[in-house]
Amino acid sequence: MADLAGMADPAEQATDGARRRTRDRRGRGMRGPGVLPADPGTPALRTTRQKFDQLVLDVVTPLDERWQRHLGLVEYAVEDAPMLPDDWGDETVPLSSLVRGKGQSPTRLVIFRRPIEHRATNRDELEAMVHTVVVEQLAELLGLPPGEVDERYGEDD
Repeated sequence: MADLAGMADPAEQATDGARRRTRDRRGRGMRGPGVLPADPGTPALRTTRQKFDQLVLDVVTPLDERWQRHLGLVEYAVEDAPMLPDDWGDETVPLSSLVRGKGQSPTRLVIFRRPIEHRATNRDELEAMVHTVVVEQLAELLGLPPGEVDERYGEDD
């Protein structure tokens, strides 16, 4: 049986025979972050959830500012997926939920992240789908056609 302990990796040998280290000693690559954060102590890259939350915020903010006088108090939320009952027989999964407020409780519009992401193939489709869902829910709440809530509604298709 040959003694393999003394053999060096060819990638670690220089042409003159001296050992050169190109990776860490166990061959797992460089250590440390690949991207340094702009603010120390904060992640440099945002997670998928954070990106989706920001997308929803970007869609909701101008619509809420425009219709706030007619809408009243509306809470917007993002959840990963809807909680469906065991006897849910429909083939579809809801993309959002709208619960009208009563008395002092505000109206609550919940966007479900995973079903929307599952249907979108790229970032543009994801933005269009979020926009469509939010406009349709606000139109339902206002009792208006979606095209009146936002003139860009028909352009997302």
